[in-house]
Amino acid sequence: MTGHPLWRRALAEFLGTGLLVTVVVGSGIAAQRLSTDTGLQLLENSIATALGLGVLILLLAPVSGAHFNPVVSLADTVLHRRTGSGLPPRHLAVYLPAQILGGIAGAVLANAMFATPTAISTTDRATPATFLAEIVATAGLVLLIMGLARTGRPAPVIAAAVGAYIGAAYWFTSSTSFANPAVTIGRVFTDTFAGIAPASVLPFLAAQLLGAGAAIALTLVLFPRSRQSVNDPLTD
Repeated sequence: MTGHPLWRRALAEFLGTGLLVTVVVGSGIAAQRLSTDTGLQLLENSIATALGLGVLILLLAPVSGAHFNPVVSLADTVLHRRTGSGLPPRHLAVYLPAQILGGIAGAVLANAMFATPTAISTTDRATPATFLAEIVATAGLVLLIMGLARTGRPAPVIAAAVGAYIGAAYWFTSSTSFANPAVTIGRVFTDTFAGIAPASVLPFLAAQLLGAGAAIALTLVLFPRSRQSVNDPLTD
């Protein structure tokens, strides 16, 4: 674990998740205004998100471990209970609301920067195909983070790998890889390119939890011994 007090780590998770959603939503709004081509809009959105996420991990990892994602924190806690290293349950109870509130605040901030009203999204995204895609996207993301962390990889490696994975997953998944409950909830509050309608949220959250469960099982099989917790290699 990091040496920072819990309130400071929670603030880092709030800011990191909020700024991540700001990048996702803000670049989506900008892409809509710059081009009418959907493919080009997605390319612009995915590049900005991949780069922004890598930067945020490098900046805030020394404080909180840079989870920015409830399923990453949940997986770290489950692995903590199994192996004795990771995020303790009492810290999880603080991380989760910080991440969710940060996600909502990030969407509101992005809307304000582009003079776009904050409104509930009307974009329905839930289909059987996107449900499967979210399972795959989340499982891959959580396995990547846990595997790199448990083998002691340094922060720059993790930041680059996670950013690259998300950038790629925008394209190889039909859901465009939300893979994050806090980001999913935050994107409800923008009726723009990046938004998701409330009716689609529960299926996405269910898929993300299933994906995280699969990743936890794979992590225990592939990386049974942890050199460090998910927080530690990001703080060296």
